[in-house]
Amino acid sequence: MVGTSLGAGLHRQIKRNPGLIPMIGFICLGMGSAALYLLRLALRSPDVCWDRKNNPEPWNRLSPNDQYKFLAVSTDYKKLKKDRPDF
Repeated sequence: MVGTSLGAGLHRQIKRNPGLIPMIGFICLGMGSAALYLLRLALRSPDVCWDRKNNPEPWNRLSPNDQYKFLAVSTDYKKLKKDRPDF
């Protein structure tokens, strides 16, 4: 079996070189955080439209005080006023 020999080979390498443990941990942490960020973009972003029949343009339903950016450094979304028409 390929999976068993790959796991056994990795286990042997870790036993020989224990310095690989932090590297493997950081690689797993980076891959996991990247996957979670992509999942967040797919589910929470107004640019992504999963339901085209009921909500074809989801960006029109955002109010001006909705924060849709991941990190807003200088913008306080609570103080914004609506300056666009309703569609």
